[in-house]
Amino acid sequence: MNITIYMTGAKKRIAWGITGAGEKLPETYAIMRDIKKRYHDEVEIRVFISKSGDQVVKYYGIYRDLETSFDNVWVEINANSPFLAGQIQLGKFDFMLIAPATSNTVAKISLRIADTLLTNAAIMGQKAGVPLYLMPSDFKEGTVVTQLPNGKDLELNITKEDVEHVEKLANMKNTNVFEHPEHIYDIFEKLVGSEK
Repeated sequence: MNITIYMTGAKKRIAWGITGAGEKLPETYAIMRDIKKRYHDEVEIRVFISKSGDQVVKYYGIYRDLETSFDNVWVEINANSPFLAGQIQLGKFDFMLIAPATSNTVAKISLRIADTLLTNAAIMGQKAGVPLYLMPSDFKEGTVVTQLPNGKDLELNITKEDVEHVEKLANMKNTNVFEHPEHIYDIFEKLVGSEK
C-alpha cells in the first residue's frame, strides 16, 4: 500500500550571511530581528557568520544578542564548514541573504573566488538557481560616512573598482543587490508575505 504524505505549513528556510562589514550592521540586525518576529510561523532564519564577521559582531556588541535572538547561529571554520554550500545546492534553503556584504565578499563572488564560507555558498547557490540577495557596504562611488561602535563617524571613499564588482553582481542570474537595510522588508514580503 502506497501512502502519500502532503506537507502543509512548512516554514521557508533562509540563510543569512554576515560578513566583516560594520556599515549598516546594527540597522540590518534590528530589521532581521523584526523580520523573525513578523514571520515567526512562516520563516526559519539560520545565521552564518564569516570569520571577519565574527570579529565585527563582537566589536559592535551584538554577538550575544544574535545567539539569543536566533536559534541557529554558526561561525565559519573554513569554506566548507559548516557545510552551507552543500545545503544550499541541495535546496535546503529558499534563498540566501548576505547583509551587509564587504567589498571583499562582493569582489570574490564577482570574480568566482569561493574560498570562504559565504562566497562558496553564494557561488554554489547561483549555480543551483537559489536566489541570492546581497547588500554591499560599498554600493555607490563617492564618500560615505559610517558610524563606529563608539559613536564616532568614519569617512570612507568608495572607489569605482568596488562599484564595478557590485554592478557585475547585479547582472548575474539569480542575484539581486540592494542598497539599504529597509529593502529587506520588501524581499521578505515578496518571497514570504503572500503566505501570511
